[in-house]
Amino acid sequence: MLFGLFKKKKKSAGQGPALVDMDQTPLEPGDRVEVFRYDLGVSVIIEEDGKYYYESERDGRRIIWVKMIDASTKTQKVRKLQAD
Repeated sequence: MLFGLFKKKKKSAGQGPALVDMDQTPLEPGDRVEVFRYDLGVSVIIEEDGKYYYESERDGRRIIWVKMIDASTKTQKVRKLQAD
């Protein structure tokens, strides 16, 4: 009777966190954002080899976008900056 009770749930392919800021604003490569982790400051989203990174305008450091996801809210700790 307990058969199947503890089955692992299959993950859907290609269904990961969305590339959005903490206000749910969609992000794309080339967008400027304020990053609230890793002391990156104002950064630009870049795509390289099919992966997204935040590259600091101040010192050029890069952090992969999934490291910005907050575990409790499932949103990224970045905020999109408006174009000047």
